[in-house]
Amino acid sequence: MELRDMLTRKSVADLKASWLFPTCVLCSYGFFSSLRPSEPFLTPYLLGSDKNLTEKQVFNEIYPVWTYSYLVLLFPVFLATDYLRYKPVIIIQGLSLIITWFMLLYAQGTLAIQFVEFFYGMSTATEIAYYSYIYSVVDADMYQKVTSYCRTATLAGFTVGSVTGQILVSVAKWSLFSLNVISLVSVSVAFAASWFLPMPRKSLFFHQSLNGHESNKTDVKQKHSLKNGVLAHATTSEEIEAHIPLNIEALTTDKECTERMKSVNVKTVLRILWRDFLVCYSSRTLLCWSVWWALSTCGYFQVINYAQGLWEMVAPSSNSVIYNGSVEAVSTLLGAVAVFIVGYIKVSWSTWGELLLALFSIIIAVTVYIMDVIGNIWICYAMYVLFRSIYMILITIATFQIAVSLSMECYALVFGVNTFIALVLQTLMTVVVVDSSGLGLDIFTQFKIYAGYFSIIAFIFFVSGLFHVVKNYQRRHAIPEFSGS
Repeated sequence: MELRDMLTRKSVADLKASWLFPTCVLCSYGFFSSLRPSEPFLTPYLLGSDKNLTEKQVFNEIYPVWTYSYLVLLFPVFLATDYLRYKPVIIIQGLSLIITWFMLLYAQGTLAIQFVEFFYGMSTATEIAYYSYIYSVVDADMYQKVTSYCRTATLAGFTVGSVTGQILVSVAKWSLFSLNVISLVSVSVAFAASWFLPMPRKSLFFHQSLNGHESNKTDVKQKHSLKNGVLAHATTSEEIEAHIPLNIEALTTDKECTERMKSVNVKTVLRILWRDFLVCYSSRTLLCWSVWWALSTCGYFQVINYAQGLWEMVAPSSNSVIYNGSVEAVSTLLGAVAVFIVGYIKVSWSTWGELLLALFSIIIAVTVYIMDVIGNIWICYAMYVLFRSIYMILITIATFQIAVSLSMECYALVFGVNTFIALVLQTLMTVVVVDSSGLGLDIFTQFKIYAGYFSIIAFIFFVSGLFHVVKNYQRRHAIPEFSGS
């Protein structure tokens, strides 16, 4: 009897420990793939003596390629990630990062660097595999812990890389070429680590088990209900990671789920996605936060993509010391602190959310405008840090407001749709404003347009929020009057 109890305890311990190895390997991959000390100095590197590219070539012909490739690859990668069960796509991401930095070192000319942007876009589109993988190999009670570890690993890698790059440039006087060598070594280590990841046996759509489905039936019934076409709130909530689906729950009937288990193909998956899409976006609250998410993310991508170009114009690296690495590290850390603090702020987001989105959107517009017109690099840096911190706060709030009403499967769908819309808008803005085939505007004029864009977002949500508050006020005061009659 004692031997049986010992074996039982040992098997339970082994089961609990089974999360440790894949989590450690994935965190190692996330750390080294994010440790790229040359990234904050990409624009000075391309404009410098190593590549000898002009401002027009970099800003109007090369950088737009990232936007186009990200948009084109996003949906196919989303399906391929699930179908291939994550690990092969993580390996592809590591390989695309190696190609990116190898070409940055040795490729010359506009066309070659455009291919660099394409492969970098591929690495960005395949990030979904990194954030999805761990949830297919660990138990549900470990989700919160492994989410924290994986997110911390990438933030730590990015911060260490930015600080290292700044120290090597400012103190050790290393060349930007040398920073790219370090980045290449780092992403190569990440690529090697990815091969040690265990291969998952399940995925969200294409590879599921009937046992997992049966265990989720009760949760689906408890956590999802439709009333007057609006999603009910979940009875429980996990810590939400903004890039990934956490488990397998669907707004579908048992019959449909059984059908999915029997024959899951692309056509079936697309049909289920479309049905869930119609249900999800029938909620006004979800639609409101999703609209802000898509609109603001479009502007955010544009600002961070071309911020280095603005700094280079304000304070050319050939004439002054640059602190791009320090600024990126500080903005990341302060943004993380701000996101942590906002978790303790009690606000009725259902009532005041739209007006607060309008308020913070206009603050973002002001920071972008000041970055553009002030002509002082230190003020530019400060406004950039404020800009990123505010965006990270708001996108965290939007993440929770959307996720609290949805299963994680539907959350993955909503996130994908919102990101896709943001990329479509960004592509249109890039074609018209940035690309040399469009207006091909200079960097200062671009940032004035970005400031105006966020002002329009603020106006839209101010009008919508004011209407919503007034309507709620009238409804609350109409209820007693109706009851009295």
